[in-house]
Amino acid sequence: MNDNSKKKTNKTIGKNIRTFRHQHGWSQEDVANRLGISIPAFSKIETGVTDINLSRLEQIANIYEIDVVQILAMDAEEVEQQPSNLSIVQKKLLDREAEIVILQRKMILLYEELRNIQTPAHA
Repeated sequence: MNDNSKKKTNKTIGKNIRTFRHQHGWSQEDVANRLGISIPAFSKIETGVTDINLSRLEQIANIYEIDVVQILAMDAEEVEQQPSNLSIVQKKLLDREAEIVILQRKMILLYEELRNIQTPAHA
């Protein structure tokens, strides 16, 4: 699998995981706590920044009480069609959440840069 395919797959899986989280009415913190990981780590999964292994996928599927196949098989286009039935206010809310995800991704990258800058000083 080439790099672009891998990134696209990670993003699709992340979107699917986020969709299931929304269907349960849970926050990222709720799911991160259930997984025993940090909120930034879970955010990386949802945004497709990090590769997700089968073990973690199984853990997430168990939390949502679904099969791993459901996370993998859900088509991104199918997800995008669902908001068309939402009211204007809900659409704006989804847009804002997308902006938040982008900002979270930027924060994670800046945190990692800062951590990498500080790490050599302690070595």
